[in-house]
Amino acid sequence: MELTLDLLKLILPEFLIDNFDLTKHSKAKETLHLYFEEKITAPKEFSQQIIIAHGFHKQITIQDFPIRGNTVYLHIKRRRWLDKNNGQILQRDWNLVAKGTRMTNEFATFLKEISRY
Repeated sequence: MELTLDLLKLILPEFLIDNFDLTKHSKAKETLHLYFEEKITAPKEFSQQIIIAHGFHKQITIQDFPIRGNTVYLHIKRRRWLDKNNGQILQRDWNLVAKGTRMTNEFATFLKEISRY
């Protein structure tokens, strides 16, 4: 099964597709796993500093909206950056996970809405 960026843009949060590369995917029974790594593009918020890519944080797994009866898990690796001038480790400020859950913010909001009915 080949997943294209155009298809992913229709079913996943846009910021994910814009800022992360899909590195692999797998489907087992009724579960789809999508693996993402943050792109190596330097964050704009650190444009005044001299930074280099410096590995990744521990991978996080987030449950997203089900797709056609399949449970979807996003496995995301965020990049660390090193400020060459002072040796400080930097990172983008992502709010990927809804507070108190292991789901995307959009999925958590969806579940809150349907639970009212």
